[in-house]
Amino acid sequence: MSKVKVLVTGGTGLVGVAIKYVLENEPEGSPFKKREGEEWRFLGSKDVDLRKADDTLKFFQEYGPTYVIHLAALVGGLFANRERKMTFLRDNMLINDNVLHASRLTKVQKVISCLSTCVFPDQVPSYPLTEAMVHLGPPHDSNFGYAYAKRMVDVQNRAYKEEFGCNFTSAIPTNVFGPNDNFDLKNAHVIPALIHKCHLASVNGTPFNVMGDGTPLRQFIYSRDLAKLFIWQLREYNDVEPIIFTSGISKQITIRKVADSVAKAMKHNGKPIFEQKPGDNGQISKGASNAKLMSLIGPEYKFEFTPFDKALEETVEWFNANYGTGAVRGGLPSN
Repeated sequence: MSKVKVLVTGGTGLVGVAIKYVLENEPEGSPFKKREGEEWRFLGSKDVDLRKADDTLKFFQEYGPTYVIHLAALVGGLFANRERKMTFLRDNMLINDNVLHASRLTKVQKVISCLSTCVFPDQVPSYPLTEAMVHLGPPHDSNFGYAYAKRMVDVQNRAYKEEFGCNFTSAIPTNVFGPNDNFDLKNAHVIPALIHKCHLASVNGTPFNVMGDGTPLRQFIYSRDLAKLFIWQLREYNDVEPIIFTSGISKQITIRKVADSVAKAMKHNGKPIFEQKPGDNGQISKGASNAKLMSLIGPEYKFEFTPFDKALEETVEWFNANYGTGAVRGGLPSN
């Protein structure tokens, strides 16, 4: 039996590490566990600069992946996206184009690219968001560079399928968090940023300040849940149409509730203080439907989403155990 090689770009990041964790830690018999004959390679930015076409193609030719889960991207929080729109647009378009082009030339059997709910229009006819709404209008101005680069992956997937018959598809997860997240305050997404802010407030005896007024609604997905869904998609899903990965519209929570939950999980003495300035909130709501996902994932997978508070507790435990060790991105080593 020939070996199946699965390449995970961005493999040292939040979701890549979660995929590796699930493959190695699921019990025997789990459909999410690494299978006999599979070789998984987790590619980091130090291994190959995917912005460079020649380097990307050379790696693909030498390694010869059977399948690719494409997670690599330049990512950041609200501030970074707002201040570096061209950088986020260009770097991500280069990365995506090089990975898909190299995949076609080396005859990769399937590519799954990771998008984001920011690809959806700022204004839609109704909520919840569904897969059919991706191209109905421009994305929110706060991160349009990143959003358009990610949206173009869906366009490329369709074009590659029509012209070359490639099995390229994508997933659209809602806000991801979990162990090994990026906790750097300038680039982190909301939950890791709040965890780090809360930690500093507790250590320094300063207020736990939160940007915005706390009213925006967001859906979150635990990185280890998302990892399982990528493994399912790799094994079972072969449609070019993207698929939303989220715990469902009913699971939306306010940023205020998130901040309160972080303070509780961090055992912080004091309440979050919200500091509203114009433009701090971003989009008020981005509620997305998981109806398509839940209609497709079969009972043999026995998949269940981890409750938010449990996932947050596990993330905080990892942060507390690793802060100051150099393992936490954005966490200064202890003196």
